[in-house]
Amino acid sequence: MNSFDAVELIIAKRSKEELSTEAINWLVDNYTKGQVADEQMSAMAMAILLNGMNRREIKDLTMAMIDSGERLNFDSLGVPTSDKHSTGGVGDKITLPLAPLVAVFGVAVPQLSGRGLGHTGGTLDKLESIPGWRANLSNEEMTKQLADVGAVICAAGSGLAPADKKLYALRDVTGTVEAIPLIASSIMSKKIAEGTGSLVLDVKVGSGAFMKDFAKARELAEVLVQLGQDAGVKTSALLTDMSTPLGLKVGNALEVEESVEVLAGGGPADVVEITVALATEMLNLAGKPGVDVAAALKDGRAMDKWRAMISAQGGDPDAKLPVAKESQTVKATSDGVITKLDALSVGIASWRLGAGRARKEDPIQFGAGVTLHAQLGDTVKAGDPLYTLYTDEPARFQRASETIENAYSIEAQAVVARKLILDRIGG
Repeated sequence: MNSFDAVELIIAKRSKEELSTEAINWLVDNYTKGQVADEQMSAMAMAILLNGMNRREIKDLTMAMIDSGERLNFDSLGVPTSDKHSTGGVGDKITLPLAPLVAVFGVAVPQLSGRGLGHTGGTLDKLESIPGWRANLSNEEMTKQLADVGAVICAAGSGLAPADKKLYALRDVTGTVEAIPLIASSIMSKKIAEGTGSLVLDVKVGSGAFMKDFAKARELAEVLVQLGQDAGVKTSALLTDMSTPLGLKVGNALEVEESVEVLAGGGPADVVEITVALATEMLNLAGKPGVDVAAALKDGRAMDKWRAMISAQGGDPDAKLPVAKESQTVKATSDGVITKLDALSVGIASWRLGAGRARKEDPIQFGAGVTLHAQLGDTVKAGDPLYTLYTDEPARFQRASETIENAYSIEAQAVVARKLILDRIGG
């Protein structure tokens, strides 16, 4: 491998120059080995944030991160595989009903998920609120569960894209999280290394999302889809609204509870709509078009898969979920229509109640969070419950209340239309 100098490459990117394939390979390889220091990679991450990368550089960065570790392969299953990745949001529990729903139709779902940081919840944190459930599986356990059940949601093993793990932690503390080349290479290095045959991306747009701006979100979606397709993975993306929370429940155990309602044929209409849309997209890419996805939620087939999936990972699908020790309900002070219900404010309130973490090592409260009693566009009367806050520590109520108060606007008369699916990218 060609030899380079980290400082030389930092200066090149700072000066808006392209980095060659060889330079990117050298940088990622030596950073993974610890021969490029964290402070040097921090400077490079900032240079990339400020000056960007072209499509070739992003592809090279992604492939170098994949090559830093192992690749999984599920060809032995003899069935198509499909996965979904969401860029995260408030009340975004879609993975939970989605994985078992897709598995109903003979498509295996290897769903490698993460933990929450800040105001967006992590899928693994939610599932760990189920007594006994475990996130860490070996590659062999994962493959067996896919063969037996058809779906698995678990933590990514340490062997998958180790360069990304190092760089992800660095981005979080250096103000470089928003760089599209770094977001794209982070997401796609893990998903391509995971070995799925097809991938659907749920790119959230709005106040509660990573990407607040539609144009930026669309740019990210296009880059992600192109990276997947270049790597031989059938890839598409849906851009979906995250200006207001998904569903009525935000918080770990609360979101599991709502997911089970969806699997039982009920649940909020917005959660059902997104789940069905993403399942349809995944099945289309996996070569199973034209199936009645919604029917599998109504008739119990998806619930059966959920129970099998949770049980296979040591969880008890019948166990009582954790409930917070304290709660506080706030009522509407006027009659009218909810014309604003800001996702970010609700997400931060949930986080302040103990449902999220500020640092990776922080503990979380499984029962903490927010239940909304009405959604955007609903009519409320003075005295109706508006939302309930949950926490184990009453001292947390004040700061959470200060935040969520600003989430709402109620107008005497209004009609509010919400479009959930904003666009689609891909073949």
